[in-house]
Amino acid sequence: MAPPLQPVRGTRDIIGEDALRHAHVVETARRVTGLYGFAEWQTPIFEDTKVFSRTLGETSDVVTKEMYTFDDRGGDSITLRPEGTAGVCRALITNGLTQTLPQKVFYQGPMFRYERPQKGRYRQFHQIGVELLGPSTPLADAEVIACGWQILNELGIAKDVVLNINTLGDKESRDNYRAALVAFFTGHVESLSAESKIRLEKNPMRILDSKDEGDRKIVAHAPGSAAYLSATASEFYEMLQQNLAGFGVPFVTNPNIVRGLDYYNHTAFEFVTSALGAQGTVMAGGRYDGLVEQMGGPKVPGVGWAAGIERLAMLLENVTSETASLIIVPEKDAGSETTAIEVATSLRTKSIKAEIAFQSGMKNGLKYANRMNAKWAVLVNEGSLILKNLEDGSQGEISLPDLAARFLK
Repeated sequence: MAPPLQPVRGTRDIIGEDALRHAHVVETARRVTGLYGFAEWQTPIFEDTKVFSRTLGETSDVVTKEMYTFDDRGGDSITLRPEGTAGVCRALITNGLTQTLPQKVFYQGPMFRYERPQKGRYRQFHQIGVELLGPSTPLADAEVIACGWQILNELGIAKDVVLNINTLGDKESRDNYRAALVAFFTGHVESLSAESKIRLEKNPMRILDSKDEGDRKIVAHAPGSAAYLSATASEFYEMLQQNLAGFGVPFVTNPNIVRGLDYYNHTAFEFVTSALGAQGTVMAGGRYDGLVEQMGGPKVPGVGWAAGIERLAMLLENVTSETASLIIVPEKDAGSETTAIEVATSLRTKSIKAEIAFQSGMKNGLKYANRMNAKWAVLVNEGSLILKNLEDGSQGEISLPDLAARFLK
């Protein structure tokens, strides 16, 4: 006999309690983002490779090491999406929505990265995210962050999370900071990793994200961005902090949060927890005013965040499924099954949750109802209906209209 098939390394089945946790995160996020006026978009899980290579940076780890890229049968280069923002911005352009701004987008679904599987991180993973496209004010950044904070609160995990914010400044600030970084790292070029030497030529801010231990020791002494902020950028950052305070969102400033690509500017932030060990970031985002333009569209400001569903689900307290309102238990005869179908259909059309026990006979059906922690059972025998309270054992005959009326209350 052939060995049983297993899921591919870095993937997993989401069933049982995992499925309940996953669904709870998505449903909570969908509800809260709706309160803020975000509408859900669904973009394809694979795109033209240029959608990601152009936006994530040719030298980024995601593009050089982690993307699932292949040629399809027509010879086109296709990539499974490693993140959600690029697809949303592509959809904004493709569907002619750059003239009807703002667009407030919520998304959720699977992403794909080839990396070493570890706690809370898989090669097929899932994210929720929001993108606010159009506004360029600090208020937009603050509202996006406040929306994320409310989701964490309503999931019951905000107490374990700290919001870290930083500013990347405007173009003038970034140009000044880039020049300072080039001067600094050029003085240490012999000690840099091979990868960081390449980044020094193409994108020096990416060196700040290096995971190489030798690079990290050098980065620890690199100049910070605060000294290179323009007056405009400083004012933006101050207003962001005032607006976050107005929303009641606690935060700490952290100058080590950076984004290496040129289209990022002003706000960068991360919601971080110590409850997951080294994998501490559960939600992260920032402002990316140059991204839509870089993808071939007009200049459209944007700000957003993404959060890993798996990591959020790991932080949840126990999540239990909704118990059945009632279990319909038919006797073995065909007539009772026909009546059970009539009862179930009548209740379900009135949005009353009702489940038919498939176990053969009344005794086995009641065992199933008890195992499902149902409070009520409807016993069906030769056309008669008996409503049984499974907590105290009381029961009595009831008509279908009275049964529906009872549970509609």
